Amino acid sequence: MGKKVKNKDLAERLGVSGTLVSLVLNNKADQHGIRKDTQEKVLALARQMGYFDLLKKQNEISPVEEKPGIIGMIVPSLHDPFIYEITPFLQKAFSSIGVGFSIMTKDPDDGRYNRLVGSLKKFYSGLILVGESADDYTIRSLRAMDYPFVLLEKSIRNLRLNTVCTDMAEGSRRIVDHIEKMGYKNILIATDKYSAIKDKPVIDLIKTEIDKKTGMNKPAIVELDLQMAARDIDPDQIDKFLRPPYRAEIIIVLQAELVYQVMSFLRRKKLRVPQDVALVAMEEGIGFDLMFSPVTCLRKPLTGMALKVANMIWSEVKNSGKTKYKRQVNIAPDLVIRNSCGTI
Repeated sequence: MGKKVKNKDLAERLGVSGTLVSLVLNNKADQHGIRKDTQEKVLALARQMGYFDLLKKQNEISPVEEKPGIIGMIVPSLHDPFIYEITPFLQKAFSSIGVGFSIMTKDPDDGRYNRLVGSLKKFYSGLILVGESADDYTIRSLRAMDYPFVLLEKSIRNLRLNTVCTDMAEGSRRIVDHIEKMGYKNILIATDKYSAIKDKPVIDLIKTEIDKKTGMNKPAIVELDLQMAARDIDPDQIDKFLRPPYRAEIIIVLQAELVYQVMSFLRRKKLRVPQDVALVAMEEGIGFDLMFSPVTCLRKPLTGMALKVANMIWSEVKNSGKTKYKRQVNIAPDLVIRNSCGTI
């Protein structure tokens, strides 16, 4: 039999009184005006430390109601590296509080998907909407039903919603600060033509940071139209930025997937990275550390994002989607420095 979890153990870990913990675990917190988020912290830690599992082994019934259920995550595509990078962290976070976790892709047929949204409540206790799966119709429908949900890597400016995002403002600052330290002045920002509209806010953040630096020239921006068959870069689109009069010294690539095409293009042109032109990426991709040269990039804060999302959605579930305060959390990414930017 596992070690007994005492109220004082929970109280010490949380920095609260033993009386408060006792009131929460005995389902008397509401009567004494204890805040919902404080209650949830106590219950979450109790689950993690095995408090409820021990009661079940002893055939005891907990006074506080338990509704684990299943949390669903809707993603635009399973091919996005971010999805399978963060999934293990989310699984671990939900497993620690005894909650099931499942992933489904957004149906490309909008009409069929819209009909499905109304029935999701039958399958899931709450939803995580990732990126473009959080479209206007889905958000309106879920809000109308008071359905518990959290947005991941998507924010809506005119609505107060629970969101967890990478802090790209801080990420842009870290990238530009590092470029300044390396002494580069001529910068080329590269994006995919089909992602350019979505990437505009990040491009604006990078340009703002560059404008703050004395000695750095105004960046050039290229929207690469990849040939659909070979997914190769059209030389005419980028050659002009790599030769005088502009002569880009470093390329900032916005999408991880685009890095592979850019690196392949540079090899075909017999341009060395970083000797002839340096390169950094705003996202981390698979095998970046194994490429020639290893790619400097921003790494998403996966552990922190998973924990925030898990706590937010579980709080929403416990409050039936009617949590009074909605939180917008932005977590700074890490700058992973490798050889491609000229740093050995």
